[in-house]
Amino acid sequence: MADAQQFCTFFLNRLFFGVTVEKVQEIIRYHEMTHVPLAPSEVGGLINLRGQIVTAIDLRQRLAMPKRPNTQAPLNVVVQVGEDTISLLVDAVGDVLDVDPKYFELPPETLTGQIRTLIQGTYKLDDQLLLVLDVDKVADITAN
Repeated sequence: MADAQQFCTFFLNRLFFGVTVEKVQEIIRYHEMTHVPLAPSEVGGLINLRGQIVTAIDLRQRLAMPKRPNTQAPLNVVVQVGEDTISLLVDAVGDVLDVDPKYFELPPETLTGQIRTLIQGTYKLDDQLLLVLDVDKVADITAN
């Protein structure tokens, strides 16, 4: 697969997501967050990442999924969106996958609501469906 695309993968409410590795800065364990009064519900808070203040977006909230159990701490997938750095709060991190672009498909009709608007498309893998997240749209929390 000479022209394969690479995706950093993660899980959210048993769904399998990916973002292009070019967007990913790092993956870190849960950091204490500072609550932001009057912020949209998708904003989980602010984290201090080695002196840089980063907005953490709760992907479960952003994708209109059930809340994460209180016993489960999220992981941070830190991504670059333009000039900004944001953290995506996810349930678990997967592997970096190489995927052949010829298997790319538009989002299936079974995906409805908010999640459909934030997915670029899908890849049918051997044992699961990879949902490719549009990080730029996810970061635009004013677009609901």
